[in-house]
Amino acid sequence: MRVAKISARAWLPIPPAIIAPLFPIVLLALWSVSARFGWLPPQILPSPGEVWAALLDMAHSGDLAGNAGISLLRVVEGFAAGSVLGLLLGVAMGLSPKTEDYVKPLFTAFAQVPTLGWIPFLMLLVGIGEPLKVLVIAKAAFVPVTLNTLAGIRAVPPMYREVGALFRFSRWQLLRKVVLPAAVPPIFTGLRYGLTHAWNALVAVELLASAEGLGYLLVWGRQMFWLDTMMAAMLIIGIVGFTLDRIMAAVEARLQRWRLA
Repeated sequence: MRVAKISARAWLPIPPAIIAPLFPIVLLALWSVSARFGWLPPQILPSPGEVWAALLDMAHSGDLAGNAGISLLRVVEGFAAGSVLGLLLGVAMGLSPKTEDYVKPLFTAFAQVPTLGWIPFLMLLVGIGEPLKVLVIAKAAFVPVTLNTLAGIRAVPPMYREVGALFRFSRWQLLRKVVLPAAVPPIFTGLRYGLTHAWNALVAVELLASAEGLGYLLVWGRQMFWLDTMMAAMLIIGIVGFTLDRIMAAVEARLQRWRLA
């Protein structure tokens, strides 16, 4: 076993921080070679230079900043609404088994319907304006935040509650000073999943019912057969989604510094 470990390390002399970017670099190189030698026609796969030029054009014209700002505002509003409702419901079910018995069956049925499955029904209720986008995004964030908050509160060791009772904490003090800090990891896992689902739902609803936003840029590029514009929009969507996840990870690490003893 020791020999196997040594030989495995010998095959990996490069630090992981350097290995991680190699995969996208290799993909970019294959993309460039494919475009250079015409393995696929430009109507299907434009070159990286064409995509970069389209990205610069959208940046200079203001289309990129305007549509990205609209998408970010939508996801912030929807994610905030869904997260607050999810935290409240998760805490209520986690602290009260009776509340869970009453609410959990209906919540489970609600969660089983995919987010996109609610779009036709919501269109009938609120139309295709901004409320539709916010409601779809809120639903996408609501489910994972609720489930992970419930799991996090239920996973708090009973001895923590006993310590709170020893100090004669009120119900609110017990929740704020004991239960929620101990449940931070699963709660933030739910928030990160919720943000990822919210961002995916944003792009989907903008593809179906929007005249603005990054998802709309995808539709616009496809309709006009501007594949470079479409791929530039895809690149921005991926970068923004990755950045939002990294921000949430940094906030989570900061809130858990007390655990590093």
